[in-house]
Amino acid sequence: MGTPVREDTRLSLWRRVRAYAVPPTMIETATARRLAGDWAGACAAARVDLDLTPRTLARTHGTELAARVRADLRRLAPDLLRWHLPRTAPDGLLRPGTTVTLAVYPDHEAPGTRAQRPARPVHLVARTAPAWADAGQRISLALWDGPPADPPPRRWSAYDPAAAHPHPHPSRRFRLDLHRHLWDATRAGELRTRSGADLLPAVPAAPDDPPGPGWAVDRWAAEARLLLAAEGRTAGPVLVRLGSGQRLLLTPEPDGRARTEPVPAGRGRHGPPDDPAGRPWPAVLPDAATWTPPDLALLRAGLVTPGELHPLVAEALTPGGRNGTGTRPGGPGDGPTFVDCRGSRHRIGLVDGVLVPLDHDPAELRREELLVALSGTPLPCLRAIDAAHRTPDSLTDVRERLAHGDTAGAFAVVEGLLGSGAVLRDGPLRDALERAAERKVLHGLYRSGLRATGPEDVPEPPPTPDPGQGHGPVHRPRGTWFGAREARRALGHRDHPRHALAR
Repeated sequence: MGTPVREDTRLSLWRRVRAYAVPPTMIETATARRLAGDWAGACAAARVDLDLTPRTLARTHGTELAARVRADLRRLAPDLLRWHLPRTAPDGLLRPGTTVTLAVYPDHEAPGTRAQRPARPVHLVARTAPAWADAGQRISLALWDGPPADPPPRRWSAYDPAAAHPHPHPSRRFRLDLHRHLWDATRAGELRTRSGADLLPAVPAAPDDPPGPGWAVDRWAAEARLLLAAEGRTAGPVLVRLGSGQRLLLTPEPDGRARTEPVPAGRGRHGPPDDPAGRPWPAVLPDAATWTPPDLALLRAGLVTPGELHPLVAEALTPGGRNGTGTRPGGPGDGPTFVDCRGSRHRIGLVDGVLVPLDHDPAELRREELLVALSGTPLPCLRAIDAAHRTPDSLTDVRERLAHGDTAGAFAVVEGLLGSGAVLRDGPLRDALERAAERKVLHGLYRSGLRATGPEDVPEPPPTPDPGQGHGPVHRPRGTWFGAREARRALGHRDHPRHALAR
């Protein structure tokens, strides 16, 4: 009975993510700008920061690579990328401190480096901020060509966007270069084939077997062959991560099937038991190929309609089945709210941008406000207005939008409830908005490479040791060793979350 329960929990979480993580206004704005050829504007609409410039790439990496990167940026649908990036439980936020490869440009030679070092691949990557600076759920795009052979000494005076990132190197587990349909608008239609939407869901041999509901078992063999081909191999084992320290060794067979065997407990960094050399695993099956896409699982379970999905995703999974633009949870309606007050039903509503009682004259309201100032009991209508300012019914909706970076949507809900001229009173609603503003400042400090000097429990970015010092101690700024570690423990944040959200 454990597998169905986990599956139900996973789908309920993904349903909430799909409702809040990528709002329809973001999709509409980013799509309009992308179709107009403004890829930079589309990235801005989808809250994607650019740590690269094609014009600069032409000088540092050559015109050929700059042209290839520019072509991929024109194909990029940043809202679709945000839709498919890995997330973590239990809140469904973007997996913090992760570098995801979007495209690989092999055998690149920078201008004037042919005699200095051999050609090596360059990665177009998308990075998420560490957990302490994840306000706004922003993403950054950059190029990664490996650690430099002779890196110059770096100081915090010259800011490098990757310097403060906990893991600037691409992740082997989370990579989308083999799944371009998850971010490339011109190939989004491949999602139907790559997700196995035309196949029946796999049924485990026993209810508690790990490859059960949610696992894309039917696609593992085909995805393993694609992975091996990208690695330049024709055969060999592929490591499949099943979570909770469980791993599976998958070996594709020539007849189209695949042979599996469990991996002994451990970190999974050593070779198979029969490999005397103990070589590392040749490849790790990407997370996007391990799980059934959540959108397909939600559609099969009847928890969402095609109109609630991203347009490119809905068109791929249900061709012609998307009608309308979908709905998202929103604020209250435009009509008044009824309150039982002194034996009758009174109305409260918005007047000139302020929430006021509609069935009490101004003189009576002034007397009641004076009575409240003298510690009296206010009218039920006034109590309802005060509760709406402090703990409204839509507080959960506001918090979800703020957590996923939809500040405009959160303020739209608040203004729809309290009016554009409302002055917030002390309470959970005001605390949530102030906390979101503080965390946004922290993200700005992280992006600028400055130390987070606001709250005491936020560590500064890690230092970069001077590679030119071959001997002697490496001098580091204060507060970057045990202080930063203890601060992260106090916050309860991890660069590698313990509970990763399974796709």
